[in-house]
Amino acid sequence: MADAQITLAYSRNTGVVAIATGEQYKSAESALNDAGFHRAEAGVYRLTHADEAAARVTLAHLAERAETRGIQVTASSRRFIGDTAQDIARCLPGQWDTQVEIYSHPVWQDDLVPYLWDCGELARAVRTDRIPYAATLTDPISGTTLLLVERPGHQLGYLIGAFAPEPFGEGYDDPHAPRSVTVPPFPGRAAQAIIQRYLPAYDRAVHERRIAHTAEALDLIQSEWDSWNELRAAAKSGGALRSEHPVFTTAAGEFLDNVWREFLTVLDHGPALLDQCRPATSAWPQDTEVLDQLADALLTAEQVREDQNSGLPLARSEHHARTWPAIESWLAHGHQFLRQARDASPRPRPTAVLPQPPRRLPPGQARHR
Repeated sequence: MADAQITLAYSRNTGVVAIATGEQYKSAESALNDAGFHRAEAGVYRLTHADEAAARVTLAHLAERAETRGIQVTASSRRFIGDTAQDIARCLPGQWDTQVEIYSHPVWQDDLVPYLWDCGELARAVRTDRIPYAATLTDPISGTTLLLVERPGHQLGYLIGAFAPEPFGEGYDDPHAPRSVTVPPFPGRAAQAIIQRYLPAYDRAVHERRIAHTAEALDLIQSEWDSWNELRAAAKSGGALRSEHPVFTTAAGEFLDNVWREFLTVLDHGPALLDQCRPATSAWPQDTEVLDQLADALLTAEQVREDQNSGLPLARSEHHARTWPAIESWLAHGHQFLRQARDASPRPRPTAVLPQPPRRLPPGQARHR
């Protein structure tokens, strides 16, 4: 493969578009500029001429310059991926924003690996195949961001996966990651596969990963609490460290600071998990009151975090006094919360009215024009 490539595609909105890629992609960009293309949004190059004859002249000039400089020019058999993403987005429930992403230099696509949350074909393709460009579809309400790429080694079809949600950070090699799906090049059918197959699996994976993070945080807090109780017991029994000693006071502050840092994970994931819990229909309807107490505790702790983030002065002693009761409540009732969360299922997303394919006419019946 040449060190510089230009891929041409057709966009219904702007006509011919071009994407420059390869280790020497700058040379390809220079050839596009010289031929009369202009760089537009997301690094996609577009023809400046709307006239068909002028466009042909520009393409001929591009071919000449590319041949002279050893640049490979390829006309894609697919539609411009930006159009494909927009058409699929229109068929999805809610309002999805689309964006074209170009990984001109081969190493740029490596940036996808840490954040791509997938255990299927998409993750393998990003690691082993050349993915010169892609498109994202983002639902700003749920925070879901999907990645759409042309399926490597296939003339038709696409792969759909997702990035890890923002509270999770990186998604690489996560055991809870959902599996990407292949979708056809027809927007309605592609959206149907996303709605019926991918998003339910994605939402379930988010739910399970939230539970795992929360359970881990509560375990760490419990471990800190057990160690602290051992220290307190030693002080009360007349050991070398008494409760009135300055070192003991310092240790108490460090303990509360440590558990608060761990409790931030509970603040990140607890509200969404509580929203999924349905104790009245579970095997433990008596948990209803406890879950209400935990929700109130989160509200109190969240207000402290907001005060901190806004720069509101807060003495260390006041911070501890406001946050410890909330943490203590979650320590006491965390097992009830976790059994409810594990028993719960994510709420279904709103459904969309998908465009229906045209009906087939009986043999011999002509379609009116």
